[in-house]
Amino acid sequence: MIELGQWLTSQLGCKAQKISINAGFTCPNRDGRVGTGGCTYCNNQTFNPEYCQTEKSIRQQLEEGKAFFGRKYPKMKYLAYFQAYTNTYADLPTLRQRYEEALAVDSVVGLVIGTRPDCMPPSLLDYLEELNQRTFLIIEYGIESVYNRTLHRINRGHDFSCTRQAIIATAERSIRVGGHIIMGLPGESKEDMLHEADILSALPLSTLKLHQLQLIRGTRMAEEYRECPKDFIRFTADEYTDLVVRFVSRSRQDLVFERFVSQSPPSLLAEPGWGLKNYEFMELVRKKMKE
Repeated sequence: MIELGQWLTSQLGCKAQKISINAGFTCPNRDGRVGTGGCTYCNNQTFNPEYCQTEKSIRQQLEEGKAFFGRKYPKMKYLAYFQAYTNTYADLPTLRQRYEEALAVDSVVGLVIGTRPDCMPPSLLDYLEELNQRTFLIIEYGIESVYNRTLHRINRGHDFSCTRQAIIATAERSIRVGGHIIMGLPGESKEDMLHEADILSALPLSTLKLHQLQLIRGTRMAEEYRECPKDFIRFTADEYTDLVVRFVSRSRQDLVFERFVSQSPPSLLAEPGWGLKNYEFMELVRKKMKE
């Protein structure tokens, strides 16, 4: 299993830490272009650090992130991670300005841009292809599921063919492509989830992150779970560890795994979490793989 840290070091020739940015974008699944209300599981508060506030400039968010990590790792380099909402959902001059602002910050050696598969027009790919030639770049697509029935149920607003086309079109420009999926979405069996490893391994993905479904207070998914819990598989930490190991074993050997769990603030969870930090869960995975 290839983990992200060692892969980044091999790609960049140095250690690098991602710093999350909220660049003030929205989402076509919220503003009415594709849909309203967003995906049924979504609450962006669950993954925004405190310094990610839209009233702060991109530079200020990055400088505060650097100050946080730099106390412990003074020689660390950084990747600006455009994380919140859909970070290719604006006109090209706006996107160019925000990406270039991030790259102008000292010690920032590249970008990770999180987005949706239906928000990658050819004109933007042209610019990203040029950008990729002068800096380190990953385009990270929210895949969430490979099953159209699931994508429809979670109000995703696009089908899996859209995802496949976006991944292929991006990789054809020699741009590194990342993906993100959620394990435990309603209506999916364990075998459904494991079969995703086969499907995703056939795509030109460089990196993949997966995490367990977390039920967040106030989301439509949390309400759906209260109304119909039998449609959901809820894992213990041990059960999920076993699923992850089986998923990795079915995946392409050169696929880089970024993470396997998500850690939302306990105050936002509709159900208690496992109480495990990311590194603690990684140790469970490594131990299980050795066994």
